[in-house]
Amino acid sequence: MKNNTSQTISNDAAQIAQQTVFAILFTISLSHCINDLLQAVIPSIYPVLKTKFSLSFSQIGLITFTYQITASILQPFVGFYTDRKPRPYSLIVGMSFTLLGLLAVAFADSFNHLLLSVGLIGIGSSIFHPESSRVAHLASGGKKGLAQSIFQLGGNAGSAIGPLLAALIVVPYGQFNVIWFCLIAFVGILVLSRVSAWYRERLNINARNKTVVKQEIHHALSKRRVIFSLGILLVLIFSKYFYLASITSYYTFFLIDKFHISVQQSQLYLFAFLGSVALGTLIGGPIGDKYGRKYVIWISILGVAPFTLLLPYVGLFWVGVLSVIIGLILSSAFSAILVYATELVPGKVGLIAGLFFGLAFGMGGLGSAVLGKIADLTSIAYVFKICAFLPLIGILTSFLPNLEHKKTA
Repeated sequence: MKNNTSQTISNDAAQIAQQTVFAILFTISLSHCINDLLQAVIPSIYPVLKTKFSLSFSQIGLITFTYQITASILQPFVGFYTDRKPRPYSLIVGMSFTLLGLLAVAFADSFNHLLLSVGLIGIGSSIFHPESSRVAHLASGGKKGLAQSIFQLGGNAGSAIGPLLAALIVVPYGQFNVIWFCLIAFVGILVLSRVSAWYRERLNINARNKTVVKQEIHHALSKRRVIFSLGILLVLIFSKYFYLASITSYYTFFLIDKFHISVQQSQLYLFAFLGSVALGTLIGGPIGDKYGRKYVIWISILGVAPFTLLLPYVGLFWVGVLSVIIGLILSSAFSAILVYATELVPGKVGLIAGLFFGLAFGMGGLGSAVLGKIADLTSIAYVFKICAFLPLIGILTSFLPNLEHKKTA
């Protein structure tokens, strides 16, 4: 009788593990939206900060570099630690750091204080992303591409909404009004308290039932081939996020400089680009689940090259159109890359998420700093011309193995 009861419990646990928990996926996506919305406020108010503190483009780049390098360095370590010892309520801690960082930005009175403030936001990001990716993985029910796309959709939607809110709240009225975004951070803490409770309960179920079914990719690739493939994925992340750095940090300056539009108008173009990024992210994951992640990666990185090469040479209308196309195609890669990487290294979701999110932030920060220096020495237009060639690195996708052919039943 006892054995039958244990078997029933194990079967129930297996069924739970195989169910896609959309309520949690959309809740963690909402928290990702809030997290990335708050982060997007900082680059969105660069014109305000540049004027108030008389900053050069190099200093603007250093602000982005400080925030993103703080996030990128810590994330793999957070992921490695939580793979072994998951900490459900660390999600709340991460959002609390973001809240403190925003409060510090509102009261910052010098360039050094700005760097310290964005560093706090970077720490919040480094804690949030690895653990929230694990939540999406646990709630996926095996539909990992779909789950990652829903999760990423929230982040990209937040990145799109952030500049729009900043244009309405901060740009017209000044730096101190960043403080209103602290209320959104507090809402994020409340949302994450529910996610953390579910996460803790799921971990308890898994701990009590060692026979829970795990849908993993089992491949026969050598350790050297796995490391080589991870290296290619990291190079692709470099090309994607180095290019995105030119848009997120300098797109508004490019539009203002070339077409003489207002700051508010430039923010609308940035919103359109980031909105297309959100849509492309949602599409990429399910297509990767159905047709293969390698093909999504190939089309997303290399396929965007013709449009990036055209963008610096066309008029305002076509710049808007091309930027939307670029955002739509380029953004579909990240979910596919991240899930592909977790299939290369099964059972290390936190480490892989931390490594790839960390590299994404690091490349964005490094790109922003380098491109800012180049802009000071040449021009913003020249920055966009040289970055246009980065997607050609996507040709390296041809060296990736086809993991979809190596799934076990």
